[in-house]
Amino acid sequence: MKILVVDDEKLMVKGLKFNLENEGYQVECAYDGAAAVELAREGQFDLIILDLMMPEIDGLEACMRIREFSNVPVIMLTARSEDTDKIIGFECGADDYITKPFNILELKVRIRAMLRRASGGAQGRQSSRITAGGLTLDTEQRVAIRDGGQIVELTAKEYDLIELLMKNPRRVYSRENLMNVVWGYSYTGDYRTVDVHIRRLREKLERHPAEPELIMTKWGVGYYFKG
Repeated sequence: MKILVVDDEKLMVKGLKFNLENEGYQVECAYDGAAAVELAREGQFDLIILDLMMPEIDGLEACMRIREFSNVPVIMLTARSEDTDKIIGFECGADDYITKPFNILELKVRIRAMLRRASGGAQGRQSSRITAGGLTLDTEQRVAIRDGGQIVELTAKEYDLIELLMKNPRRVYSRENLMNVVWGYSYTGDYRTVDVHIRRLREKLERHPAEPELIMTKWGVGYYFKG
């Protein structure tokens, strides 16, 4: 597995590179957002760790540019802990968010969970496709197919969310349930993170996002796939 680490704090980058290489990952490094975008465009990375505050272009802008050509999982690093900053990060295409200073063991756990999901870590799949409600998921390419063959690219967390919902049609999941199952850890922040991802899924998959027919809300409870 190949990871790109991007941060203008060179000592921290050096420490992350050392720790991740000891885990068996290949690691490349960059120190500003512009370099991150170019490396992401040129290299085949399995995951990007991207700092929020950097010179040239910041992490948010870099993430948005990367999303124009890649759905590689992105973990955003930041020294700011406000939930609004996290929501903005998810809006820009980040898949996960960790606040500095962080525990390296926690970061490693999140990396393993994200790589496992992104590589289709679920065992014993019966089929490479899931179809429900006129929507198909290709579980090998991790894309959605709608409207008779239109391929819809999804980020890692968008795919994980819709796969879970489609595999369990009409089962209502609270936002807390979705955070714990899809993100793979107990989340103590703002559950609007889920709302952001659900809204983006509707924009990509629903014919009329303001009047969803597939990804439904059960008010006061959570979300479910109508099927």
